[in-house]
Parts: sequence; structure tokens; C-alpha cells
Amino acid sequence: MCGIVGYVGEKKQVVEVILDGLKRLEYRGYDSAGIAVANNGEALQVRRAEGKLRNLEESIRLKPLNGTYGIGHTRWATHGRPTEENAHPHRDCTGKIVVVHNGIVENYMSLKRKLIEEGHKFTTETDTEVIAHLVEKNLYQTGNGKRPSLEEAVRKTVKQLTGVFALGVICSDEPEKIVAARNGPPAVIGLGKNEYFVASDVPAILHHTRDLF
Repeated sequence: MCGIVGYVGEKKQVVEVILDGLKRLEYRGYDSAGIAVANNGEALQVRRAEGKLRNLEESIRLKPLNGTYGIGHTRWATHGRPTEENAHPHRDCTGKIVVVHNGIVENYMSLKRKLIEEGHKFTTETDTEVIAHLVEKNLYQTGNGKRPSLEEAVRKTVKQLTGVFALGVICSDEPEKIVAARNGPPAVIGLGKNEYFVASDVPAILHHTRDLF
């Protein structure tokens, strides 16, 4: 089972929090890893790597990144090979949205075909990338002149998915926010003092907060 860790706050180094949390989830097994972080008003920065977390750490060492909010993921390949390209997080066409995801989207092929017909460009073999493009569509392509919130867009997206999943979404247009959703696999929310955590299992964030739900 894949691992998810997310953090919003200014008290801690977001990259360190996420990498440490992912290490605490290594027992779940994985074959690639990735992270996306940003500061308020800045573009999302993404680093991904095939193989163990040390490869992701080396990628970050060569191209450092930092921010105040972000999400990370360790992936066990189900749809698509265990490559850097297929590693999470996955982006939409605008590059403003990234998604990490545990589970399987059973209807991803039919969703993908429809999105391609509408002009969306896919770059991976994964079912997860479909989620990023659906969030993009539901956030930016509403057609009624009023853009919904990221929460509303994710809520609409989840209703279009068939399967079991837990996911985390961030968008550079709505900084200092992580939207999480689940249908089956666990998702744990942690509360700190002016900081917030999300993870796919308690050990990833337990040493930061005991206020969990």
C-alpha cells in the first residue's frame, strides 16, 4: 500500500516533515517516490524518483526546494511501470494542481478517453493522472463564470470516480491548503498549533501531533 504525507504550516521545514513521514511509512512497500511543495503565491515545485527514498533525497539535494505547504508519496505501481515519470505527485495541464493517490480508479480509462477528447494532455500511464485532470476541469472549466473552491472541485471529482482510494490535492491558486478525500483506504488528519498534517497512516505524523482524527 502506498504512502501519503502532507503538511501546511510555517513552524517546520515542509520537505523535512514530508520525507521523514514517508520514511516512517516505508514498511508499506513502494517502488518510487515524489514530493510537491510551494510557498504562498509561488508555483508548485515537484521532484520525483524511481526506487528508494534516498534517490528522491538525492534529487532534492541536486535541485533544492522548499515551501510552507506540500504533499509527498511513496508509490507501489499498479497502473504503469515503476518509473520516475509514473511516480506521484501527478499534475494537470496547467501545472497548478498536483495529486497523490492510494488505491485504484476502476473507471479511469473511460474518464481518460473523455478528457483527451476535451483536449487534456496526458504524460503518464497511471490512473492517478486522471484525477488531476478531473480536478482541473471541475475547478477551471465550470462554464458558469464563477470558479468553485478547490474543496468543491475535489468533491465533484470524487463523485466521478469508481473504486477505492485516498487522495491529497494541492493547488497553487489556493495556497496553504491541502484537500484530502477517501473512499476505503485510510486518511489521517493531524492538528498542530497553526499547522496541519495529513497521512495515510498514523506513524507518519504521530511524533508531530497527538491530535488526530
